[in-house]
Amino acid sequence: MSTEETAGHRVLVVDDEPNIVDVVSMALRFQGFEVATAGTGEEALAQVDAFRPQIMVLDVMLPDMTGFDVADRLGAQRGLVPIVFLTARDATEDKLRGLTSGGDDYVTKPFSLEELVARIRVILRRTGQATEDASVLRFEDLELDEDTREVTRAGHSIELTDTEYRLLRYFLRNPRRVLTRAQILDHVWDYDFGGDARVLETYVSYLRKKLDGVTTPAGEPVAPLIHTARGVGYALRAPRRPA
Repeated sequence: MSTEETAGHRVLVVDDEPNIVDVVSMALRFQGFEVATAGTGEEALAQVDAFRPQIMVLDVMLPDMTGFDVADRLGAQRGLVPIVFLTARDATEDKLRGLTSGGDDYVTKPFSLEELVARIRVILRRTGQATEDASVLRFEDLELDEDTREVTRAGHSIELTDTEYRLLRYFLRNPRRVLTRAQILDHVWDYDFGGDARVLETYVSYLRKKLDGVTTPAGEPVAPLIHTARGVGYALRAPRRPA
């Protein structure tokens, strides 16, 4: 499920910790989701009616009630709103209660944002809200299949290293967006990466050479797709067309 395919999918994030809400909401918006938030169980129930989310990320420990209580009170609406429980409670009995009380998944804190987003996508596919071709990310004449890890440009197969693959996948999940160097380092090399930003420049150079080293079916050179935003970072966008 690409960024363009997730656009319009509504996610409700419910947690009483503002920093968790901010981080999760930002990650989801970067992936093209529409996001609403709530800090209590009552607010969550109200947002289900007002925002009509297609999936909910729900903390178990809320100020006014538990996430399990929220799931119970959704009643008939529960079947329309898949739930990913997000909590620091990692005891087996808590996980079992979450999964048997109507939860579709159970993620414990601390957690990986990339994993959380991936689990949300899986649930959307399972509930029929994603397209059958959701695993293929496309932009212009560039394609990446997340299931087979195959990459093609203008019909040519392109071999990538694991790091190049993860870098390209992040660009394809955020087409036309200017991504800062810090954002790319965080998402591709993980949040604790403490290396030199020149590593990123090196891998962008490698990726450009591979993506731009093929020709169109007419035998003409392909146009570059990865562009530099000076002083900021990079963006995957179509080349400017002649006026």
